Amino acid sequence: MQIEPIIPTAAQKPSSVAVANQLEQAFLEEMLKYCGPGPSEGAFSGGAGEEQFSSFLTREHAGLLAERLDLGFAAMLEGRA
Repeated sequence: MQIEPIIPTAAQKPSSVAVANQLEQAFLEEMLKYCGPGPSEGAFSGGAGEEQFSSFLTREHAGLLAERLDLGFAAMLEGRA
């Protein structure tokens, strides 16, 4: 039986655009936590489930906004590199 050594492949660096998009999404997610849509109230509120899963909705909103907005993080990252 022959066992081949495991040779790690060179890890690809993510592009600065991909990193900037992730950074923009994280930034927007933090902003939406404080000034985004709040929980519903009244008869049609989500109750405890809405409280538990509201972070997922906030993350999705931030992702959609990051795709549509350019906050200039990519240009800032390229300028520092």
